[in-house]
Amino acid sequence: MEELSLDNQLEAVLFWKGEPQSIKKLAASLGKKEEEILTGLEVLKEKIMERGVELIYKDDEVMLGTAAKLSHIIERLTKEELVRDLGKAGLETISVIAYKGPISRAEIDYIRGVQSNFILRNLQIRGLVERISNPKDARSFLYRPTFELLQFLGVSKIEELPEYEKVKAEFEQNLTEEKPAEPAPEKSADLINPQQVDDAEEINVPTV
Repeated sequence: MEELSLDNQLEAVLFWKGEPQSIKKLAASLGKKEEEILTGLEVLKEKIMERGVELIYKDDEVMLGTAAKLSHIIERLTKEELVRDLGKAGLETISVIAYKGPISRAEIDYIRGVQSNFILRNLQIRGLVERISNPKDARSFLYRPTFELLQFLGVSKIEELPEYEKVKAEFEQNLTEEKPAEPAPEKSADLINPQQVDDAEEINVPTV
């Protein structure tokens, strides 16, 4: 049997995995160099442009996700449930993390004007944000968007969000005006019921 092209192999692996894969891992799985994988992904990207899926990139990882041009359908199917369950506080926090992440809990609290620890736990439980180590402070963590959040927002990379550079710069300026105090170290086991959502005050956070 004739071997399929590298782009077809990549499509099969990403579809089967159903989760983000690093370029390094794809190269090892297919016995190729990382440069070949990157080239193959570009070919695959072109081939699937008129289909219902597309490649979604984040850092050095990639996955197959719903095409951005179909985001209105996905949004209609999921937004009502998300808004109902998370409320305004959840959407505010998602906005801050999407435009400013990776970002610390102290910085999120400073921008929102209220404590965000409860809603951050909920967003983690739902797979919309993820927590990573803070290279500047081993006692705290940073929060960033997940692939699932990018799919929900209907973008293939975070820079495609509306007015991304402008809003990100506004958040940067907000944070440099007065450095927020660092909170107490977070505990990984400190989880709550997903239904617990804190009510935030009305603030001007961009809608995504």
